[in-house]
Amino acid sequence: MKFEIKSRWNASVLFSLETDSMKLCVEAAVKSRADLSGANLSGANLYGANLYGAYLSYANLSGADLSYANLSGANLSDAYLSDANLYGANLSGAYLSGAYLYGAYLSGANLSGANLYGAYLSGANLYGAYLSYANLYGANLSGAYLSGADGEKITAVGERPFLTIGPLGSRVAYLQVWLTDAGVYVRAGCFWNTLTEFKKAVKETHKANVHAKEYAAAIKLIETHAKLWTPKPERASSRRGKGVGK
Repeated sequence: MKFEIKSRWNASVLFSLETDSMKLCVEAAVKSRADLSGANLSGANLYGANLYGAYLSYANLSGADLSYANLSGANLSDAYLSDANLYGANLSGAYLSGAYLYGAYLSGANLSGANLYGAYLSGANLYGAYLSYANLYGANLSGAYLSGADGEKITAVGERPFLTIGPLGSRVAYLQVWLTDAGVYVRAGCFWNTLTEFKKAVKETHKANVHAKEYAAAIKLIETHAKLWTPKPERASSRRGKGVGK
């Protein structure tokens, strides 16, 4: 069967191939270094596809299934990925500057070293996503959501809701910190809970050893970051209309 990858702008054919699926067609296009910028792959089933180094700038991948796909080093700048399933996808080192990821499912995705400059991630599911070394300058993460310690939905808040610290501690790993509407949450290895619970876990596990001292310094930084960047509650007086008579 002949599959065609068309442009989202004018329906011109960017790549075509006699094969068994759109996934195989896209993989072949990427392997041949075809320019798929502006490709229309909306709703495509690309589960587990090897798209390493793909050039998909401005592509429409809304609603596409990219779970477990290898997009390491791919150029997805200004791509439209609204509601795309990127569960467990490898996006390490990917270029996602200006990408629109509203509602995208990024749980468990590897975004280490990815360039997310100016990306729109509000409404995206980032639970368990790995963001170490990612460039998040100008990215909109406010409104992205995660799962709380009890499985409840929690939402990132503020202009800088995400912070990484490390490597440090007994695991020589990174702490991932989120400012949420349920308070400050910390991920450390398999630990995922509030900052209060993290403090308890550090005390119980490390007592007063060198790792406890290192974590104590990290906790001070987390508290400072939270104080500076957690949105202030709206005052009742600011909601009152101006010029109202006594």
